[in-house]
Amino acid sequence: MTGGQAPGILALGAYVPERVMRNEEFEAYLDTSDEWIVTRTGIRERRIAAEDEYTSDLAFKAVEDLLKRHPGALEGVDGVIVATNTPDALFPDTAALVQARFGIQGFAYDLLAGCPGWLYALAQAHAMVAAGLARKVLVVGAEALSKILDWNDRATAVLFGDAGGAAVVGRVREGFGFRSFVLGADGTGAKELHHACVAPRLPDGTAIAKRLYMNGREVFKFAVRVMNTATLEAIEKAGLTPEDIKVFVPHQANLRIIDAARERLGLPWERVVVNVDRYGNTSTASIPLALKEAVDAGRIQEGDHVLLVSFGAGLTWAAAVLTWGGA
Repeated sequence: MTGGQAPGILALGAYVPERVMRNEEFEAYLDTSDEWIVTRTGIRERRIAAEDEYTSDLAFKAVEDLLKRHPGALEGVDGVIVATNTPDALFPDTAALVQARFGIQGFAYDLLAGCPGWLYALAQAHAMVAAGLARKVLVVGAEALSKILDWNDRATAVLFGDAGGAAVVGRVREGFGFRSFVLGADGTGAKELHHACVAPRLPDGTAIAKRLYMNGREVFKFAVRVMNTATLEAIEKAGLTPEDIKVFVPHQANLRIIDAARERLGLPWERVVVNVDRYGNTSTASIPLALKEAVDAGRIQEGDHVLLVSFGAGLTWAAAVLTWGGA
């Protein structure tokens, strides 16, 4: 890396489907209510992909939004990483479909790491740019979670939504860009959150559900713990303190989990980005979507220290700190 330049985010875009599904729709066939859902999760509505709309479509539209906001952003991109848990197919990978749609030359692969997948992909893109293996990398998080839900399972049906987010990672000016990454996993918690693919069971004998399964109580406890530890570790590795964080963008899974992390960091709500009430948990698309909305609202300014954190199936977690701007 020359001239003190470090990798950072050069462009950002996101997309949500048109269909809005409010909590009241569940009242017609599930033993639940808008009050019950809001009290326990903070979610009021979510977006649902059309019947013929899949993860690749959400990814395409997120990249199209990125290009509308940043014309020419794909020039010099050497590869595509798509973080997703709901690919159109196991192969071809969704990243190859994105590469073909936008005429990108170079590598393309999918990354599967639960909800933190987009942060994992950012870390890989950062490493590639820093090592000189790529000039720029297009990093997409896209999910059509509505396609794998059991809509009769109150424990999961009300939690998730569909969306896509995209960013271009490349060199930024000195003093800007990523300052730290924290990536982790604990496979002993694999049985708490899963969805079948090829095998009928996990190595420990746990049957794998054909629709998304989650042990909400255990995942909640795990999430609160790692949201605290990962954020503090990322801040320390960045050479900062919680007081230095201007904007906190957490994974949008549950408002109570977000609040617990906010309190542990000692941050006021004004510094926390929250859109879980409008979109629910969109997994890998969660953070890029929230980040894009915060930028559009003027909540993130050049030079601000921004903290990102996520958790999910695996069980996995990830956090990152970056100094915004410098493109």
